[in-house]
Amino acid sequence: MTVGVPHMVWPSMSPDLNPIQDVWDQLKQRLDDRTPPLRGLAELRVALVEEWNALRRCQAVIAANGGNTHY
Repeated sequence: MTVGVPHMVWPSMSPDLNPIQDVWDQLKQRLDDRTPPLRGLAELRVALVEEWNALRRCQAVIAANGGNTHY
């Protein structure tokens, strides 16, 4: 505590501060939910591109030309 203000020790590389972790989690969940399950590297590559392009946040960033979005 400095000057009467408590503070928390928070690691600088915390996943809580890294938004890409949320994207990877969404991507993994969407791949896990596919039916039938993916078989082989070729199917995985195609599915990854399809799911990546389908993520709403990615679409919003693309639409904003890399600018601000409502997320």
